[in-house]
Amino acid sequence: MFQPEFESMERGALNGLQIERLKKTLDRINANNASYTKKINNLTSKEIERIEDIQKFPLMTKDDLRLGYPYGFACAHPSEFMRFHMSSGTTGTPIINPFTRNDIKQWGDIMARCYVAAGLNSEDVVQITPSFGLFNGGFGFHYGAETLGAMIVPIGAGRTSLQLQFLKDFQVTCITAIASYPLRLVEVAEKEGFDFKGVPLHIGIFGSEVWSDEMRSRIENRMGIETFDIIGMTETGGVGLGIDCSAHEGIHVWEDDYLVEIIDPETGEVLPDGEEGEMIVTTLNREGLPLIRYRTRDITAIISRDPCSCGRTSLRIARLKGRNDDMLKIKGVAFYPSQIESILMKRKELGNHYQIVIEKIKGRDSLTVMVETKEDVGPEMSSSVNADIYDMLGFHADKLDFLPEETLPRVPGKAVRVVDKRQ
Repeated sequence: MFQPEFESMERGALNGLQIERLKKTLDRINANNASYTKKINNLTSKEIERIEDIQKFPLMTKDDLRLGYPYGFACAHPSEFMRFHMSSGTTGTPIINPFTRNDIKQWGDIMARCYVAAGLNSEDVVQITPSFGLFNGGFGFHYGAETLGAMIVPIGAGRTSLQLQFLKDFQVTCITAIASYPLRLVEVAEKEGFDFKGVPLHIGIFGSEVWSDEMRSRIENRMGIETFDIIGMTETGGVGLGIDCSAHEGIHVWEDDYLVEIIDPETGEVLPDGEEGEMIVTTLNREGLPLIRYRTRDITAIISRDPCSCGRTSLRIARLKGRNDDMLKIKGVAFYPSQIESILMKRKELGNHYQIVIEKIKGRDSLTVMVETKEDVGPEMSSSVNADIYDMLGFHADKLDFLPEETLPRVPGKAVRVVDKRQ
């Protein structure tokens, strides 16, 4: 562990620390931002005696933060800000998170924890492929590796051939990326005859997108690495809110820094452990943009609060299933794109890239699934895939298109998995 005094803290002591830091966060809001205090119904730290008292406070949304652009919810003087990052998923008015010096240190510490949870130490070489800029990913991985003392290859996004060259030239042991990028690395490696077995790379830390267990298995098999699922978002302070450990029995959330609840997204009711719902995050150690009960829109469940076999005592959540925003509804059925991905990725004959297209045809919803293949596939494959879609979702795809490799566009950043022409 990087910070065992926090990562293995006994549950009672951890809850006490959460209450202490929550009170401090509320005092900071009250002292620095009157409009923010009003937003939380003028409630203060006096309301907090136990963790469950957080439920007295209203939920915050992405729209709240947009309306507060640029510093409407900031709780430090602009002269204290070192930089800011912007949410990559926003349209229209952006959401920014200004960072104080202490915020940057906190980010580096939790990211170092994530690296150590994935089995890394100061002797490792980390290649950072997320971009460095308004998107937080590249910087978060950089701060964490720097805090850990590891060697950094800060290549950023794109230039896949150079990425492969650097893996070899700099004897990289860990690669970090948005979840779909390893599939592009594999694709280019196969064309160029690059052998992942010839490099010491053995760890991949991937996030920023929902990726299925089937995609995870495909990446691990093709690259010969162990992968770790990392979560976080710009609003909560960037990548590093949590990661799974070598046990791969859920994602550890750093509870000394983040208070997590799971709610029914329709009613706002807090759900018991084990029930799937929307993850709500309260930051406990952030200065520039502290958040109280922020709606992440991520769908997951708390799967355990018991100590993990790795020794860490923080709660573990299930891998993210999707976001409320990502949920699709067709033919009266609500589903997530990752559910179709899981069907496609378990078939080795099908390629790494796919796209779901939804449109209205003669007044009814129509679903087309396009997926690249390395070889010709017959009608048996179409029947098999459609049968699995029906078994999982209760309807058939209207059309399955099996396409030659390189047919679907490769775009920088997150893969475009869904095209909804109804909107």
